This record gives sequence, C-alpha cells and structure tokens, in this order.
Amino acid sequence: MAGVMIAAPKSGSGKTMITCGLLKLLDRKGWNPAPFKCGPDYIDGLFHNKVLGLESGNLDSFFEEPDHMREKISHISADRFVVAEGVMGYFDGLGGISAKGSTWEISQILELPVILVVDAKGASLSLAAQVKGFLEYVPRDEEGKEIKCVNRIGGILFNRISPMIYGRVKALIEEQLHVPVIGYVPELDFLQVGSRHLGLVLPDEIDGLKGQMERLADCMEKTVDLDVLSMISGGKGEAAELNPGRGHRARPGKADSGREHRAQQGNPDSDRNQYPNPGKADSDEMNCRQMWCGKSGTVPFAHGCEKNSDRQFYLGVALDEAFCFYYRDNLNALEHAGARLVYFSPLHDETIPDYLDGLLFGGGYPENYAGELAGGISMRSSVADAAGRGMPILGECGGYLYLLETLQGIDGKDYPMAGVLPGRGFRGDKKGRFGYITLSPDGTLPYILPGMEIKGHEFHYWDCECGDEEYRMTARKPVGGRSWRCMRTRGDVLAGFPHLYYPSCPGFAERFADRCIIFGRKMGHES
Repeated sequence: MAGVMIAAPKSGSGKTMITCGLLKLLDRKGWNPAPFKCGPDYIDGLFHNKVLGLESGNLDSFFEEPDHMREKISHISADRFVVAEGVMGYFDGLGGISAKGSTWEISQILELPVILVVDAKGASLSLAAQVKGFLEYVPRDEEGKEIKCVNRIGGILFNRISPMIYGRVKALIEEQLHVPVIGYVPELDFLQVGSRHLGLVLPDEIDGLKGQMERLADCMEKTVDLDVLSMISGGKGEAAELNPGRGHRARPGKADSGREHRAQQGNPDSDRNQYPNPGKADSDEMNCRQMWCGKSGTVPFAHGCEKNSDRQFYLGVALDEAFCFYYRDNLNALEHAGARLVYFSPLHDETIPDYLDGLLFGGGYPENYAGELAGGISMRSSVADAAGRGMPILGECGGYLYLLETLQGIDGKDYPMAGVLPGRGFRGDKKGRFGYITLSPDGTLPYILPGMEIKGHEFHYWDCECGDEEYRMTARKPVGGRSWRCMRTRGDVLAGFPHLYYPSCPGFAERFADRCIIFGRKMGHES
C-alpha cells in the first residue's frame, strides 16, 4: 500500500495545513492523492476536499473494525496515494490515557508509514529530544505491558522552523537518531486560518483559502523532498506513470453513483438541477455543496456500496452552510439499503421536495444561521408537516437543534425552528459532552432494537431544555464508565446531540430504509 500518515505530537502543530499543502503539491506532481482523516472529525476533511475537490473519508479504530478500514483503503490504493491526516497527538486515544483509537493505532492497523510534523517554533536542539521520545516510546496495554509493535515513524517534517537553523537540525537528527527529515515549512504570514467553538472555521469562511494553499504548495515544492517521501511511503513517486496527465482523478462510479442532484419539486424522475438558480454559480450555497460533494456536486461512489435495486426510496439530505457534517460511510450504508440521496438546503430552498420518503439532518452550525433559518418559514413548515405525516427523520447535533421549537443564535437571540420536537436549544456555559460513546436503547426504538448498541461521538457547546423523560437512550463513555441520557423520538423521528456511526449497529440503516419505504408507499410515492 502506497501512502503516508501525517501525525504530530499534539493538536495545533499544523497537521491540517501541512496535509492540505502536501495534497496540493502531490496533485500537481501526478501522484493522484486520496485524502483521509483519522478519528471522528468532520471539518479537517472539508479542508482536504476544498484543496482537491474530492471527498475525504474517515478512518476510525473506535467506530470501525480493523478489517473494514483495511478494505476501505485497499479498494483505492492500487492507483492512488493515500494521505491520512492524524487526530490530536500521535499516541492520544480513548480517555486521554490509552492509545486505543489513536493515530498510532490506526497506523499500526493499516501499516502506514508516519511523517511526524513537529512544530519547531521557539526551539532548536530540544527538537531532537522530542523526536527521540516519539521514536522510542511504546504504548502499554490495559495490563500495563508494552504492546509489541513496529515503530512506523518513517520521517520528520518541521513546521515553523527558521531556514537558517533547519539544515543544522536536520543533519543532527539524521546523524544521531537515524530517521530522515523530509523537509520543513517556515513560518508563513499568508496562512490565516481561524477557529471557533468547534475547532477550525469551515473552509468557505476563509477568504482566499485556495490561493493560500497554492502558495503553501509552492513553498513545500522547494522545501520538502518528495524523493525521500516516495522512498518512505513505498515508491508511489511512480504514480505519475500510473495516472499520466492532469484531470485523471476519476471518481469511482461517477456515472452511476445513485446520489442525486437537486430535484424539481414533485417529479423524482425529472432532470435534476443541482441548484435552484444556476445563475448563482458563485453563491455560498454552491460553494458549500462543492466543498462537501466535490467539483461536480456529486458525492463519489465508494467501495462496498452497491445500490439495492430491489428497493429504493428518496432520502432528503440537508446540505448547505448550516448543515454539512456527514460521514461518507453512513451515506454509503443508506445507499446500500436503497436510498437515493436528494440534497436540499434548509437555508436556500423554499420547501423540501414533496416526493421524499425520509429526511436526514446532519450536524453543522445552525446557530450561526439561526436568523436565516427562522426566516425560511415555508421550509420549516414543510419539515414539520412531513414529521406530522409520519415521515422517518434522523437529526444529529446541529440537525437536532433545527428540529427543536426554538434555537438561541450566535447573537444570543432566540429564533423559531421547525418545531418537530419540543424544547429550546441554547448555548451552555461550557463545552457539552465530548468524545466517543456507545449508545443503547431503553426499549424498542424506530431503528434500533433492545440489546443492540450503536457507536457515536458528541462534541457541542449548545444544549437543549427538555425533561429527562424525553430521552430514550443511554450513552456511555468507553473509558471510565461515565454515562448520560440522550436521543429523543417522536413517531419515526430519532434525533439528539450524538453523531452516530450507522455501520456499527447491524441493521440500523436497513430498518430506517424499511420505514422510509413504508412511508413512501403510504403516501403513494413510486420507488
């Protein structure tokens, strides 16, 4: 397998920007890079997408079984060069004291060589001590025994280092620690990437991001040794021969992905126009959809996701500036169960398409657009009406907030939302529940049965005012045993703050699909 993992000693070391710059550079050189993000993060993957116009997948050793990750990589690595961005610090995993779920663990499972990005700002010789520690440290298992493993750190890349001392530090580390230093990135004034309460701002909120990444790639072309990177990663430098010429980044199955563009109201078989106003090609709406879906506006058809032609239904997926957090694996699972995905915008569209059989509201930042969402009275009414007619609906985190009666915006004012579920969304005093969880139901729920579990994660500052009796599931942390109540239902609506990973619960997507198909038949929709 040809590819590398981009890791770092800690968050804030520059992994995302280095990864984006490298993706752009490798793309120029014809390496045909395939981006991935380790862990449950959505936003970093959106940055990868913005650089290449291709969707970035997730690799997660808490959500996924090792064989699933290996299969996911193996299906694309024959003619692609994998670039996987790590999560947090290299060894940081569950509970802050375990390497489970860490970048290190994923690199071991996939046998990917690691490039360690070290923030060199304000240091020189001390960098050698830091690198030495990462080369020699061996994580321990639950019994306190060292885990037998191969050290997969194959190279070092220094970020924010002075070019004046780089040569001397490189020579010292290679001589004393016997690990190649593949290059560096100096401190660059033009890189301006902000953050907010959930991490980095979204790519389309950064003026001139593509220009910044082009300039970063220009810099890295001069300061990063791709020959050494090729040697470390398994010789994918020959990728240019496998994929000669520009524009060879074919999306597997693009011609028959099953993922639908925007649809004209009332006619699922009409020519689908991706945007309600094609003349607004530079609008924020188009930028957001391209940021997530890619240059064509369609989502690549991934492996293991053959469409179920025996049963199909139309699933509306909210996708715009306010709702853009989705796992590709979840959408693949829904497609495999028969879904034909129809993207719509709660911000920009008048109503949901009237032939839909189900709705999916992912996470995002609805609080930043609370006023605009409230102004979409007909959209809110159409969602509430659909729920009232029994349409199956899934809502996660930001999507859940939209389904409430009211939402406190980023400006502190309360705004009316869809009103599918009672309650008020508001900003809490501190970050809400954070990290991986395993959820179990109290009893039989619309899409999960007693005794079953589904994995997910929470990361939010907003909370909801509602009674404890409203919650139908229990979330439990994988380390320490802390638990809390979560997830709410109304008919076939299931919503809450957790971001769920559907493939972790066998049959979850199929049961949701069953309900959507039953609803569609009840409404007289043709599948």
